[in-house]
Amino acid sequence: MVKIKWLGHACFEIRGKNVTVVTDPHDGSSIGLHAPKSEADIVLISHGHFDHANGVKFVAKEDAAILKEKSGEWEEKGVKIRGVYSYHDESRGRERGGNVIYVFEVDGIKFCHLGDLGHILTSDQVERIGDVDVLFIPVGGTYTIDAKGATEIVEMLKPKIVIPMHFKIGGLSLPISDVEPFLEGKENVERVDSSEYEVTKETLPEKTKIVVLRL
Repeated sequence: MVKIKWLGHACFEIRGKNVTVVTDPHDGSSIGLHAPKSEADIVLISHGHFDHANGVKFVAKEDAAILKEKSGEWEEKGVKIRGVYSYHDESRGRERGGNVIYVFEVDGIKFCHLGDLGHILTSDQVERIGDVDVLFIPVGGTYTIDAKGATEIVEMLKPKIVIPMHFKIGGLSLPISDVEPFLEGKENVERVDSSEYEVTKETLPEKTKIVVLRL
């Protein structure tokens, strides 16, 4: 069993039996949220912007592996990780720079965190990402793909579970949309009255399920 905890914005804690991974840690105060708290063995940072990289000190163990905007394939603390290079905008990075998509496996479950993806994936990127069990996808627009773009990418990747991120919630100071435009017209949506969600290989749905967590 893997426990997923939303720590706000694009920051998640993925806790397996022997390892904890945290993605894109913000510092809380600079975006109007509480600071995240974790004891991560591995911290994955998609790009260096403050709302995705400034909270490392709140989430990382002293000996944590901290991987920032790193493409390629490698293994850290028993976790296989692939970094797929992409862009933060639709202009090949000329507006907001690069972004690394992280694909990693914890306890047999394959996760994909899209970071601040700003464009529709290419066929090569889709191939490099491969099969996905749990997809963390930005849906708020402005700085990333919007609801329409996110819907298209979900159809391309066909994950088992989709967890929206990077959308407007109470307190968040960034000018982005809430999650509702992404959910409109969707089937198989579960709104969880918690920031936590448990996943096992055996209970992954056959049909794509959208899980909306609450901070």
